Amino acid sequence: MTSFRLVGLPAEPFEHFFEMRPSELEAAGARRMLAVAPNSAPCRVSLVDAEVGEELLLLPWEHQPAASPYRASGPIFVRRHARQVELGRGVMPPYVTRRLISVRAYDAADMMVDAAVCEGLATADAVTRLFADEAVAYIHLHNAKRGCFSCRVERA
Repeated sequence: MTSFRLVGLPAEPFEHFFEMRPSELEAAGARRMLAVAPNSAPCRVSLVDAEVGEELLLLPWEHQPAASPYRASGPIFVRRHARQVELGRGVMPPYVTRRLISVRAYDAADMMVDAAVCEGLATADAVTRLFADEAVAYIHLHNAKRGCFSCRVERA
């Protein structure tokens, strides 16, 4: 069985956005928001959902900066004061398990070699199955309904 680890984004690239004025955020394509409902704003740094009323940013992020046809960016949420998390081996948090997930496997050349869509509770099994292929170098999880990048999954 292949072991894996989910890794949140580093917090540092986002910290300065929280000090920006609304006009500066708008120019950067970002918005300051408050979480309005439980489990509605998944933070890509801490890999937890923001609490109702918690301040966060909605901003664009290049989650696949590779020089390949799969280069991609999209919107993400980041909570104020979030700290990067690196979960233990095989841990699949509620941040993932409560959502429909698109699981995308990439090789060392950043080409997608396989993919799956599954209910969140089945994500660990999908990741394990995809990592059984030695060609898979890493995996990206996306929230399937809105298509937003969720996190990177690495071999552990």
